[in-house]
Amino acid sequence: MKWKSFKGIPLFVTLIWIAAFAASLHFLDKSVIAFLGILSSIVLVYYTNTSKAIKMVIGALVLLIVIPLVAGDNRYYMEVASQVGIYVAMALGLNIVVGFAGLLDLGYVAFFAAGAYAYAIFSTSQANEFIAGNLFPLSGEWFWPFLIVGLIVAAVFGVLLGLPVLRVKGDYLAIVTLGFGEIIRIIFNNLDKPINITNGPQGITPIPSPELFGFKMGTPFYFYFIVLFVIAFIVLANIRFEHSRLGRAWIAVREDELAAQSMGISLLNTKLAAFATGASFAGVVGVIFAAKQTFIDPTSFTLMESIGILVMVILGGSGSIPGVVLGAAFVTILQVQLLKEFSNFLHSLQQAGIINLPNQLDPSKFQRLVFGIMLILVALYRPNGLIPAKRKKNDLDAIKASKFGQVKLGILSKISQISSGKQS
Repeated sequence: MKWKSFKGIPLFVTLIWIAAFAASLHFLDKSVIAFLGILSSIVLVYYTNTSKAIKMVIGALVLLIVIPLVAGDNRYYMEVASQVGIYVAMALGLNIVVGFAGLLDLGYVAFFAAGAYAYAIFSTSQANEFIAGNLFPLSGEWFWPFLIVGLIVAAVFGVLLGLPVLRVKGDYLAIVTLGFGEIIRIIFNNLDKPINITNGPQGITPIPSPELFGFKMGTPFYFYFIVLFVIAFIVLANIRFEHSRLGRAWIAVREDELAAQSMGISLLNTKLAAFATGASFAGVVGVIFAAKQTFIDPTSFTLMESIGILVMVILGGSGSIPGVVLGAAFVTILQVQLLKEFSNFLHSLQQAGIINLPNQLDPSKFQRLVFGIMLILVALYRPNGLIPAKRKKNDLDAIKASKFGQVKLGILSKISQISSGKQS
């Protein structure tokens, strides 16, 4: 069967798949296959042959009811799910910069760090080092306002990055953004002297968990729902931006800057909006990351984090919202669960005396090699990503046959009036 003739997965197959893996997830402890099966059901829902409304209902039921119900008591499953959600949200933010606007950003983790440090500094006693009055630490109730604060702080960082790089593009843009990301990391690493703001390489701890009306939400179960809420907000924003005037301007700049500028699109405002919007989402996720980890230091925001997020966008499909979600989930599960679980399995065989595995061949140490192989395979066989971005197609014949196609507007109407006047 050819891919083009693929009509979609029958609805009953998707429902059976969800029920089977939900049951196995409930009865099996730390089962990689069961966990991957229930997560992959989201992909099945996307390709199910049914209406969009039913797909959304089934997907919401899986994420909001099935997974928390069958795996909510398992800290391991919820930890992995919330970690996947954090990187999905990050990749969706970078998708605006790279996928929509076509601006190659290798310093995206700097905005992530800005949001994380904004919450970490003021929610701990660290702020007392440079603000008099002994007003800190703030309680976990301030987590919710700091989601907005992290968004604003990261957006400001995005504008600061966007201003000096407006005249460069392509490889030069990648180099400049890479340098910006490293500069921010080094600043946070050395900002403990002469005034101790970030506590330097020692990091900041303990960062309080979120609280709501005095109820602490510090377990992975609650972070799972917080991350889901943020992902829903970012996905909705991506969809609205994609079909808005600003989103079309981003796509025009991505395709041809000169042509976009000749059509009246301001490159300054358009690029700054892309950097600020993508950065703001990373700042929100940074606040969640800091609250979840309860400890941050500059080593959490290295260049490899930026490259990893970029890999998620390219692997899934640059500019494709479902593709980016799939790419981020796949890469995160690969590095958080699959490679580590495979490594633990081989170590158990080694302890049983079945195999003799040198430390140099530990699968968890080949993470970058696996990423490189995946990118090569995707570039060869799926150059547009696992789920390529869909372009909106207009039926030109239908437009010409409509009432709008029959009426001449603008300069064409003036030319026709002049010609008709001369004939009379």
